[in-house]
Amino acid sequence: MTSFKVLRASGLANALFSRNVAPTTVGIRTLVGSRSNCDVTLTRYFSSKPNIMATLDEVQAKVRSRDPNQTEFLQAVDEVLISLKPLFDRYPKYLSVLPAVCEPERVVQFRVPWQDDKGDIQINRGFRVQFNQAIGPYKGGLRFHPSVNLSIIKFLGFEQIFKNALTTLPMGGGKGGCDFDPKGKTDSEVLRFCQSFMTELFKHIGPDTDVPAGDIGVGGREIGFMFGQYKRITNCHQGVLTGKGWGWGGSLIRPEATGYGLVYALDFAMKDVGESLAGKTVTLSGSGNVAQFAAEKCLELGATVLTFSDSAGTIYEPKGFDSKKLKQLVAIKEARGRCKEYLAHSKTAQYFEGKRPWGVKCDVALPSATQNEIEKADADSLVKNGCKYVFEGANMPSNNDAIEVFKNNKVVYFPAKAANAGGVAVSGLEMAQNSGRVHWTREEVDNKLKGIMENIYTTCRDTAADLGHPGDFQLGANAAGFKKVADAMFDQGQVFTNSK
Repeated sequence: MTSFKVLRASGLANALFSRNVAPTTVGIRTLVGSRSNCDVTLTRYFSSKPNIMATLDEVQAKVRSRDPNQTEFLQAVDEVLISLKPLFDRYPKYLSVLPAVCEPERVVQFRVPWQDDKGDIQINRGFRVQFNQAIGPYKGGLRFHPSVNLSIIKFLGFEQIFKNALTTLPMGGGKGGCDFDPKGKTDSEVLRFCQSFMTELFKHIGPDTDVPAGDIGVGGREIGFMFGQYKRITNCHQGVLTGKGWGWGGSLIRPEATGYGLVYALDFAMKDVGESLAGKTVTLSGSGNVAQFAAEKCLELGATVLTFSDSAGTIYEPKGFDSKKLKQLVAIKEARGRCKEYLAHSKTAQYFEGKRPWGVKCDVALPSATQNEIEKADADSLVKNGCKYVFEGANMPSNNDAIEVFKNNKVVYFPAKAANAGGVAVSGLEMAQNSGRVHWTREEVDNKLKGIMENIYTTCRDTAADLGHPGDFQLGANAAGFKKVADAMFDQGQVFTNSK
């Protein structure tokens, strides 16, 4: 394979066509800053249509020129643009949507002052990115973590556009958060922070405008504190946040939804090829809500869950976590403990300090921790150890090099925007219950969630097949979500073209 290194995307098309090299045999690496996990390899789906390549080149160059240092956002944009090449080959009109869909409709950044228990004032930085409202109110979580910056919030908001579209519910895409770290803070400190955060955020949200939810660092406690402050300021009890507690506007199944939905999608994929989750070995990363409830559902369906992890390392049970062991791990995490503490409760467990779980032999990997946790070396290890399914519970946990490894080795790769859409789907169901002033039973919500995840799976499968790439769920997810949003933008005049 011939390859060129191009430092700016603006040279992409010229690099291809000025050398008279067949585009289908060219590998191009676009270097983004100095972060290797944001390298993007454009090796798939290149056709000989220079107008399409030139347009993609132009859009990438424009996005990079505006935000050259937003590595996570640029990685997310590149992943979508690369994978959508077959859609543009079939329907060139959708190329005209790219400049608009890559630019947020609104970005809000604000100061968050709060008082710690010593009486000192601390300052954090808050964000809300309202990315796209074409098919419904902005919808997406709030993340409280020291790593939060505008690039991460924009990447999450960009992904949320297409994820929400896949649910078939009327929700646009948005995301927000703050570089505040809830770990090590007292409840009173978290309360004062959340009240300060909502004192600014409330100006920009509403049940028909923008409906935030939880994410990393934002659970039931934080949602409750923020909702209380919103009511205090506005004198309104309305569905302005999702993830609320049962009894004051929340939905049953919401805490479980992302993890359950992840496993439902996996189960549908396996049944589609005559396989079963029963008897399969599963490695999970993370140990929060997503990982815990994914493990619970895996056990229910007969799988063996081998691992959990946190930022300090991985806990491994060679014969698997049974229900009792899972409850013990959950109890540790609910007390805001670390995975390593589980060793005190098990004679068989092993702990891998500073390691991810991807070196453990498994049939299924469910990355459910954070972005870019699976790099090329991790993907190579998973393939070598016999992993056949990778379904993403976290947002963008696999970098583009890792995705390439999975696809080249026939691993069934189901991307985050489809695999973890169960959480936002039940958030949408919570919004519907709030609007109708009704509560649905646990069984009703769970059945609706199953139906949504089955529809997401079949839509991704059928869209990829229709575009000539059966089994490419990355293409199917991106194309199906993109097309729905793009059609709405055309209808509303947000994008206009005179071409027939």
